[in-house]
Amino acid sequence: MRISSKRLIATAIVASLALAACGGDDDTTPAADEPAADGMAQVSGTLIGAGSSAQAAAMAAWQAGFQATNPDATIEYDPIGSGGGREQFLAGATDFAGSDAFLKDEEYQTSIDRCVGDQGAINLPHYISPIAVAYNLPGVDSLNLTSAVIAGIFAGTITKWNDPAIADANAGAVLPDEDINPVHRSDESGTTENFSDYLAAVQPDIWTFGKVKAWPDGIGGEGAPQTSGVVQALKAGEGSIGYADASQVGDLSVALIGVGDSFVAYTPEAAAKSVEVSNRVEGRSPYDFGFSLDRTTTEAGVYPITLVSYHIVCLQYDDQAKVDLIKSFMEYAGSEEGQNAAAAAAGSAPISADLRAQLLESVNAVTLAG
Repeated sequence: MRISSKRLIATAIVASLALAACGGDDDTTPAADEPAADGMAQVSGTLIGAGSSAQAAAMAAWQAGFQATNPDATIEYDPIGSGGGREQFLAGATDFAGSDAFLKDEEYQTSIDRCVGDQGAINLPHYISPIAVAYNLPGVDSLNLTSAVIAGIFAGTITKWNDPAIADANAGAVLPDEDINPVHRSDESGTTENFSDYLAAVQPDIWTFGKVKAWPDGIGGEGAPQTSGVVQALKAGEGSIGYADASQVGDLSVALIGVGDSFVAYTPEAAAKSVEVSNRVEGRSPYDFGFSLDRTTTEAGVYPITLVSYHIVCLQYDDQAKVDLIKSFMEYAGSEEGQNAAAAAAGSAPISADLRAQLLESVNAVTLAG
């Protein structure tokens, strides 16, 4: 895949922050003619999706907002994880997928066979959020972690909380002589893919496993399914540390991440800046969007462990009611109202008016095969 040097789309995401503080076709019915509250025609039927558990809070907000103006429509979503979501979508079991990684080349080729017509699927980046490195260490309310320390902890080479490498970045902190329990996802996960991509990019000599969707065999620690499982494991085990979408870590303590000469806290603004310094991936349909994130930046104020989560949809369906449902729901998720609803529920970074307009063009390109 080729990477564009243009950053207009990514920059537009950050500009917006200044303006803001899945299944079969049998259960759909034709779209109704009555206008919804936003001026769009109301739709009815059931849309089935599955995938990213990081999107869960945002998805709940999108479901509620969309169904409030489309009372005869139902959006079902199973947060089984990005890997499972892509697998189900590509197998034809769902109408759309939520994924914390865009379709890879081989998955895109599979989508050409899965979707009707010959245009395959597209990726719509509707959710941008930091991945928090959360920990459970009573008495340690603030923790700075360099990229080398994070990689060492999750690779199993740093095993004690009072290791000198941790102490050096946390002067004055009372770090216990206690084993570290690194918690990871036990299922295939886009969150794992983004987190391991960061580790592989910033510390390839320590994290030698590369970018992976499934946690590598042979590394110690505790596995837990889905984002909720990781959070539960962290809360249950003192001395634990793990990675999870920031919207779902609750009252757990969260580390500051070393970037250049400083340590950066996760915020929507800092996460969006990581997209600003990155590039859009080219090489497929002009309606397809994906970002290759720059994990190694040293630019001030950038939070590098960020995920861009996508809705994956076909460009063509064989049922007009399904087309209407997909277009209407995806338009809502990418709208200013939908983005603000997600930000309020999940703390995500709203996408800009410019990117919203470009994604709307992609949504409008979804058509009935024929």
